[in-house]
Amino acid sequence: MAWFLQGLFPLRRVVKRWGYGAIALLLASTIVVSTPTASQALDFGDIFNILRNGVRVFQLSNLSDQQEVELGKQIDRQLKQSQIRVITSPEIVSYVDDIGQRLAQNSNRPDIPYRFQVVRDAKINAFATMGGFVYVNAGLMVAADNEAQLAGVIAHEIGHITERHAVNQMRQRAIAQGVASAAGLDRSRAVQIGVELALNRPKSRRDELEADDLGLTYLNRTGYAPQALPNFLRKLLRASSPPTILSTHPDTGDRIAILEAKIAQIPNSQRGQDGLDELEYRKRIDSWFKISPANSQRRRQ
Repeated sequence: MAWFLQGLFPLRRVVKRWGYGAIALLLASTIVVSTPTASQALDFGDIFNILRNGVRVFQLSNLSDQQEVELGKQIDRQLKQSQIRVITSPEIVSYVDDIGQRLAQNSNRPDIPYRFQVVRDAKINAFATMGGFVYVNAGLMVAADNEAQLAGVIAHEIGHITERHAVNQMRQRAIAQGVASAAGLDRSRAVQIGVELALNRPKSRRDELEADDLGLTYLNRTGYAPQALPNFLRKLLRASSPPTILSTHPDTGDRIAILEAKIAQIPNSQRGQDGLDELEYRKRIDSWFKISPANSQRRRQ
């Protein structure tokens, strides 16, 4: 691209010879990933200003894996600068990352880099953004009864990534806000929308049920007991104060029924059995988060 930018200045001398239309066509083919329709075409001045001002744009309708990962890194950086604090304890980070990486390699999209992080927050929550970034609150790890339940939540978030739900919602929000242009969505606005979606993803019954379905598949492929996912949802639903995470998803009872119906279709010989050792899990989690035995017992009830 550097050699092309250097060539912009000699272009001024040949504009009269070639005409603005030809120059605009040459530049547009270099900047825009997908070809705009005639009604969306940018004139030479618009395209020249995009290059001159150094504005980076993303074509969300045709975003490559590399571009999605790049955008995800910038959203992750912004989240950690102003919105969340992540736990850096090597033991905790390694434990969650190991679970996540095994699930990701058994997903429908194993070829992008994934990063799994633990948020220093007592609320029961987990979320993901594009490009392979998954965040699990410490409070959710404490609330889970076993590793398979934790893995089920992580698998659900991976399902959002493999289906590019965040990318699709970003495109919809950019269009609704009128900030998407023929050239695409500029980087700073894309990052801002990405942060908003990570923290407050709009309700989408279709997306959540799809993430449930894929999460269950990834969970079972990795060898974890698939029943752990609906069991964890049932535990949250029965809590005296159900977490707000349930209110931003489809009806929890419906989700449990759909998941259990799918599990019933899996032959017993093909169901995973791993991750159900509650005593081992509680011992690890309670020591990491300094939970007393009495408090740990109350959390399990």
